[in-house]
Amino acid sequence: MRIGVLEDDMVQQGLYKLWFATAGYSCACYGTAEAFERALGQENFDLLIIDWMLPDSTGEVVLQRVRERRGWEVAVIFITSRESETDIVNALRSGADDYLVKPPKYQELLARIESLSRRIKPPALLQIGPYEINQTSHQIRLRGEEVELTNREFGLACYMFQNPGKLLSRAHLLEKLWGLNANVDTRTIDTHVSRIRRKLQIMPTNGWEIIPVYGFGYRIEKVNAAAH
Repeated sequence: MRIGVLEDDMVQQGLYKLWFATAGYSCACYGTAEAFERALGQENFDLLIIDWMLPDSTGEVVLQRVRERRGWEVAVIFITSRESETDIVNALRSGADDYLVKPPKYQELLARIESLSRRIKPPALLQIGPYEINQTSHQIRLRGEEVELTNREFGLACYMFQNPGKLLSRAHLLEKLWGLNANVDTRTIDTHVSRIRRKLQIMPTNGWEIIPVYGFGYRIEKVNAAAH
C-alpha cells in the first residue's frame, strides 16, 4: 500500500515514516498543501492522511480538492488536534473516511488503515454485465473473448466502468490517466473514448452506453439491453 501524508510537523512525519515502514507500507510525506497536491498529480496513492491546520491552507480545502480530482477511489483519514464534534462531523461530511485526534496511537492507526483497505480495495476480477475486467493482468473480456486494448484504453475503460452515472470531465480524465502536468490535448480523450466504445462494443445491446456531454466530458450508464 502507498500512503500519502500531509503533515507539517516534522517530528510527526518521522513517526509516520517509522510506523509505516515497520508495517510494510510505502509512505511519502509533505509539509504543505501545495507540495501535497502537486504530488497527487504525479503519484498514485491508496490512502491519504491529512492534517487540518496547514501553513498554506486547511485540510478541509485540500480534502475537497482531492474528491474533485480523484473522486472516491482513494481513502482519506483526518488526523488532527481538533476534537470537537462539529469538526469531526464537518470533516466526515466533506469526504473524510475516518478521523483521529492527535496524538494517534500506533496500533489503532494501523487497524483503521487495514479496515479501510479491505473496504476500498477493488477485487482483482470484476464482472460487469458481459464484461469481465481483470485488474491484475489488465485484460477485459467481452463474453469470454479477450479484447485487445492499450494500457491507457484499459485504464479509461476500467475507470469509467467503476464510476457509472458520474459525469467525468475531459480535464479530470486527463489528470487521472496522463497525470496533472501532461501536455496532452483534451481531444485525446475523445479519441480514446471512441476507441473503447468501438473495441468493447459499448452499446445498449450490451447493457451500457457512453453519453457525451457537449463541451464537458462523458458519462457511462447502464441501460436495459432487453429494451433494445
